[in-house]
Amino acid sequence: MTSEFAFLDATAQADLVRRKEVSPLELVEAAIERIERVDPQVNSVVIHAFEQARQLAASPELADGPFRGVPITVKDLLAVAGVERYCGFPFLKELRWRETFDCHTVARLKSAGFVVVGKANCPDAGVTTETETYGDCRNPWHLDHSVGGSSGGSAASVAAGLVPVSLGTDGGGSIRIPASECGVVGLKGSRGRVSHGPHWGDPHGGGFLNNHVLTRTVRDSAAIMDIEAGWMPGDPYAAPPLPRPLAQEVGADPGQLRIGLWLGEGHPLGVAHPDCVLAAETTAELLDSLGHRVYRSWPKSVEVGLPPRVAAMQAAGFLGQISYWSTRIGRQVEPCDFEPFMQSMVEQGHRVTGEDYAKFFIERDEISYEIHRWWTDGWDVLLTPTIGLPPPKLGVLSATRGEQKAAVETMVEIVRFTAQFNYTGQPAISLPMHWNAEELPVGVQLVAAYGREDLLIRVASQLEEAKSWADRRPRVHA
Repeated sequence: MTSEFAFLDATAQADLVRRKEVSPLELVEAAIERIERVDPQVNSVVIHAFEQARQLAASPELADGPFRGVPITVKDLLAVAGVERYCGFPFLKELRWRETFDCHTVARLKSAGFVVVGKANCPDAGVTTETETYGDCRNPWHLDHSVGGSSGGSAASVAAGLVPVSLGTDGGGSIRIPASECGVVGLKGSRGRVSHGPHWGDPHGGGFLNNHVLTRTVRDSAAIMDIEAGWMPGDPYAAPPLPRPLAQEVGADPGQLRIGLWLGEGHPLGVAHPDCVLAAETTAELLDSLGHRVYRSWPKSVEVGLPPRVAAMQAAGFLGQISYWSTRIGRQVEPCDFEPFMQSMVEQGHRVTGEDYAKFFIERDEISYEIHRWWTDGWDVLLTPTIGLPPPKLGVLSATRGEQKAAVETMVEIVRFTAQFNYTGQPAISLPMHWNAEELPVGVQLVAAYGREDLLIRVASQLEEAKSWADRRPRVHA
């Protein structure tokens, strides 16, 4: 019976509970069995919350929401009350740190009836989920390849059929990159769409970070963002209200859209890898056949990539984590408490000046205005590859095993289509539209104007209906 549930999306699993064809506890037990049986090969669920999940699923206190009884994993960057939380930090693992509260996103998911069965593998920072704290997360499509990062464990747990959805975060592509590398759906909302509270209003500074789930279907991504979305008191940003629930946009006619296609022209690295170009070009052809108008056009500011101060700003943001965790654990956290990549980020953060900080916001706003003008000039959606190359092999991006210069160059190749839209705050979604000759997933990205998740969901669901990926299974799956 567990295999029957494995590749049902969250909406379908919730419907079984609603019709009383299965109980919440049966869904949770099935997910636990799949994790115990399959995940030793993948290493995506690194903290188990099985007993807590069983107790909640069998309890009358389980929320009677739209996803009652559906199992979910949560990226171990985020707080779940009563469950261990390491954030990829060795010092928290040594303490066996157990969290005392739910972050707002987790609280909203619980209020909808989701049951947390475990925490998903994640690095302390970066675009690959290769860590000393948890061990490497392996791609279910090819176990010797990366799952991306930093929500890599979340993407892998969904791709392998362990859970239907998993909560991740995206500060530069960290939902979309793993979605592309694992063949699942990954939506990053507009800046301020989902709250980061109650302790963090803007975790890294600059409005980069976004919380949302990785899913197998567009309808799950839409319905769950309806649950997560909304300003909370103290949040520094607030996205404009959506005209109606995103769930109602699934299958809605998007009309004839004017779509720009950018493959990397003008960027210092040139056009993307041929596999990624093919994924985007075949998607453009499909969109054209669906009645849209696709042209080779893009905001010129995306060509230059991100200003150098962006990396410096994110590095400085990590210093805030040192202060936060030093207060919480009762001792000063030192750079040596982190893994090597984070140590280098902390060192870089200490070199950031107040002038650098001020200039960052000036540059961010100037580029944001320039990029947004492309949309106000009559464009609806930008289509790009999600990342610049197919999933690399494990070890290529490791801070301790890889050749450092090559690792940095590969990191830039991976984030060059995603990070701009964290910088400018626009919504973007990665869809699993292509698999290469090695049967590795290659995603494509759709980007809309700020606040227009509704348009993204309409187009994404149209593509999903035209070229469904639902029947594809990785080599390792439940």
